[in-house]
Amino acid sequence: MNNGQDWTDETLRAAEEAIGYVFADKALLRTAFTHPSYKNIRACEDNDKLEFLGDAVLQICVSEKIFGTDADAGGMTELRQQYVSEEALTAAERRAGLMRFLRYSGGKENLAGKTNSNLFEAVTAAVYLDGGRAAAEAFLFSFLQPVENRNYRAQLQEYVQAVCKKTPEYREEKQENGKFYYRVEALGKSACGCGESKQIAKTRAAESLLRALKNEG
Repeated sequence: MNNGQDWTDETLRAAEEAIGYVFADKALLRTAFTHPSYKNIRACEDNDKLEFLGDAVLQICVSEKIFGTDADAGGMTELRQQYVSEEALTAAERRAGLMRFLRYSGGKENLAGKTNSNLFEAVTAAVYLDGGRAAAEAFLFSFLQPVENRNYRAQLQEYVQAVCKKTPEYREEKQENGKFYYRVEALGKSACGCGESKQIAKTRAAESLLRALKNEG
């Protein structure tokens, strides 16, 4: 990641290699990798608008991909969510290794939350604008894979309420290096989880506690 630093020509070429696409508009590529915090040190356009467009491109490309499956409308909705969830997009960004090119300023706490998934959406939009639908799909499906939606928080709540009338209690432990840490307590036990967003951290904590309770039972 480029804290306060601008790109060199070498960085630009490495970013294109990671994406698997050579841009005609190099300025568009730079914008896709410009975090809003970077404007604190250099006047430029950030990737917020690209992220907005990327979300729409992602939705239509994934929807069309799964349209030909045997799933009904409800099944397709569930399958699409497995592709477009924050966890799936974060995993796709990591496969591509995009965060190492991000231009930002300040501490890494500025990169908490959905920075990884937002970056993947912004790059998707940039590829779409520069090369069209086919280029965007080639980029997307080189890295994007469905992540099964296991609602561990709901499962934990159902498990706990089957034993007593209380609900699990979540509390934030800390936020460090762009990650959230949450602890969940229920039935006299507790477990921790961490993730790139509060929701992911809570889900992982719920998964850990649910497995512990079931093993104990």
